Amino acid sequence: MYDNKIIILEKFVLSKSTFIRGVQCEKSLYLYKHHYELKDKVSPQLQAIFTQGTNVGLIAQKLFPYGVDASPSSHFKIHESVFKTKDYIYNGESIIYEATFQFNGVIAALDILVKDEKEWKAYEVKSSTSVSDVYINDAAIQYYTIINSGIDLKDISIVYINNQYLKNGSLDINELFIIESVYDRVQEVLSKIPNQIEHFKNVINQDEVPDIDIGPHCSKPYDCDFKGYCWSHVPDYSVFNISRLNIKKKFELYQKGVVSFEEIDLEVTSFNANQLLQITSELDNKTYIDKSSIIEFLEDLNFPLHFLDFETMSTAIPIYDNSRPYQQLVFQYSLHIRNQFGNLEHREYLAQTSSGIDPRKTLVKQLIEDCDESGDILVYNVSFERGKLNDLASIYPEYSIELKSIISRLKDLMIPFQKKWYYTPEMKGSYSIKAVLPALVPELSYEDLEIKEGGMASTVFTQMVNGEFEGNYQKARNNLLEYCKLDTLAMVMVYEHIKEIVNDDFGS
Repeated sequence: MYDNKIIILEKFVLSKSTFIRGVQCEKSLYLYKHHYELKDKVSPQLQAIFTQGTNVGLIAQKLFPYGVDASPSSHFKIHESVFKTKDYIYNGESIIYEATFQFNGVIAALDILVKDEKEWKAYEVKSSTSVSDVYINDAAIQYYTIINSGIDLKDISIVYINNQYLKNGSLDINELFIIESVYDRVQEVLSKIPNQIEHFKNVINQDEVPDIDIGPHCSKPYDCDFKGYCWSHVPDYSVFNISRLNIKKKFELYQKGVVSFEEIDLEVTSFNANQLLQITSELDNKTYIDKSSIIEFLEDLNFPLHFLDFETMSTAIPIYDNSRPYQQLVFQYSLHIRNQFGNLEHREYLAQTSSGIDPRKTLVKQLIEDCDESGDILVYNVSFERGKLNDLASIYPEYSIELKSIISRLKDLMIPFQKKWYYTPEMKGSYSIKAVLPALVPELSYEDLEIKEGGMASTVFTQMVNGEFEGNYQKARNNLLEYCKLDTLAMVMVYEHIKEIVNDDFGS
């Protein structure tokens, strides 16, 4: 157990996060330590995930209330936490947040340390919904550091999100979180920790960047934040973009020196029909059109056509009643309506963020009114919109008949591109609307918008709801409306384009 002697700490070499980085890739560890400037820029969406993880950790502290906080005054003064933790333990504190320990050049901060009936227990909080293998390594390096600092740790657990929790009234943190002991699993890997530490220290002390080529480890278990550097020799469009090609097969091609499409030997490597079409389309610079299938698809559509797109938000901590952690909640839609004469009308909905009132019921009522009662409703990836509408019907049974009617009218505009009835090299193997639009209608682009994709829209709206948004609210709302409106206008233009194609006389 700690005593009150003055201790001098050597400079640490590894933290918990850099240890985990080394487990994934030693090259990433070296670059992080010596060439941090090469690290990829953190996107707003990724930063939002980090912030959410921090917030989940703070809320989880309520599972063990009235603790003391050993957090440092700044990220660059992490040693403060080691001394604070030591003092708190010596002074008899039984609940310590951000308890931090250092041993053998490793420093590790624990979310919650608890003394329960004279036994110390460790709790690490994760914003995920299950315990993964990487969390075991994470817990193991913490356990190793803590017990070697003189704490007789009796148990270590992962605290994670219960995605089956349904919020109803005030947040019930005992239902929101699941606490799972990983003590036995930690013991299974603990013996490897000292050798791993020494090995990673040696890696860091090397004079040159480790000679490690790209591979599946670049994205497993996490997307590495040095991919921009390590993958710089791979063209933007390569064998790694072949649609639905197994990752193992992609790297088998790469290891044989096959990176560009021109290097593919079709007599040696086999592909399915869709992959072969993509490859030959690129090599021959040829557009493929299954005219009869497209005609059949178009003839099955009933006017007036409604082009619908939803935007959703998803949070670890449910905000509204009748919602679960990470449930995708619709907060916005855009709807373009085209009659058989080509006339176009636009309708839209964007929830308010300041009232704290669940916006979904208002959205449902307006959506029912805007969709009228006749005509097909075209969406892009029908399973998504169908799923959200079914969710809304279950929450608001009084509108279930109208919502089920809307569901029955859904048609998927993605099908002609997913099934490769229309494929052009500019689509680069993708059938997402973001790939199809510039290929078919290059004059219409997302590039001039402040918000260019759904992840950013979700991040901005969530920040506004949580009071975390820094910027002009009205401008942000206008940006959200412009983005969602372009999504459905893009669908209209894509529809018009394939309609023109089948009306033209050039080949099938």
